Amino acid sequence: MKTLTINCSKQYEIAIGSGILYKAGRCISKVLPACKICIVSDENVRALYGGEQSAIYQSLLSAGFDVYEYTFTPGEDHKSLETAGEILDLLANSRFSREDALLALGGGVTGDLTGFAAATYMRGIRFVQIPTTLLACVDASVGGKTGVNLRAGKNLAGAFWQPELVLTDTDVFTTLTEDLWQDGLSEMVKAGMIGDPSLLRDLADGDIRTMTGDALTDLILKALAVKARIVEKDERETGVRRLLNFGHTAGHAIETCSGYEISHGRAVAAGMLIESAAAEHKGWASKGNAELLGNLLAKLGFDVSELLTQAGSIGAAVLAETAKGDKKAHGDTIILVYPMRPGLCKMHELPVDDLEDFFRSGL
Repeated sequence: MKTLTINCSKQYEIAIGSGILYKAGRCISKVLPACKICIVSDENVRALYGGEQSAIYQSLLSAGFDVYEYTFTPGEDHKSLETAGEILDLLANSRFSREDALLALGGGVTGDLTGFAAATYMRGIRFVQIPTTLLACVDASVGGKTGVNLRAGKNLAGAFWQPELVLTDTDVFTTLTEDLWQDGLSEMVKAGMIGDPSLLRDLADGDIRTMTGDALTDLILKALAVKARIVEKDERETGVRRLLNFGHTAGHAIETCSGYEISHGRAVAAGMLIESAAAEHKGWASKGNAELLGNLLAKLGFDVSELLTQAGSIGAAVLAETAKGDKKAHGDTIILVYPMRPGLCKMHELPVDDLEDFFRSGL
């Protein structure tokens, strides 16, 4: 097991390694006293790793925790105020207090939803993240962004609420589908583009799907280190943390317009390509980054042509109109992120009325 410590409004540890689900109770007991703890997971993850006979449930019982469970229907469309309300009702009906805790066991949807419930129940209780996807491990579980979707767009209701601990058992990655691998790889490529070009080389040189042990853990920690450095400087996204939105302005619009049929990672991959190409067409950045991204994504198994065809079928006008309602918009402007070179991205404040032209040039 290897660890990375993040220091922001709350200091906490990110621990990664094999067999952590069996040690979870012991690890959590180091940061939380024995209390009520509710495991939140979707039906798919509970079938694999949850239930009263599971390693994590028994580990928590052995460490002295009083364990509850909440299970919801999988999918981005269930990351909603309605689902969050059901969690809050369970906590209230079970007489959870501010001394008790939530535990997110699952992907990014579960982590965002559980964190939001933790931030709002009694104005804030503690929670632990145990991501079960590569995407959640390298992105959603770290940094304290929590939230749910509204009909108008993704993550429009949320809070900054840091976990007490993040635990990742790399053994769970053996159950990931190719689509789920690609979701995580997209965010790792993003991390490399904004802060560590050596990460891009590592991804190009080896197949993460076949990695085990320290090799896998070290590559994940390299991606996490990029995010940790940025979050420590700007926890509440008023400045440099906006760099983490590279690919997300177009990406979130693509996700929303597809009714979440296009997954987050695939949408962000398309968004990075569109935003990079548009910046080059506008003369903000020298040419070559969009091509580099496209080649790397293709090597990682993405069908780049299909990604851009799907985005193009939505259309620049619809994407722009959707992006205007994104939380990254500020009045009449929106902050766009684009690469100058691998490892260095810049931000550009664009009038929202120019978004359609920007997306069209990228497409």
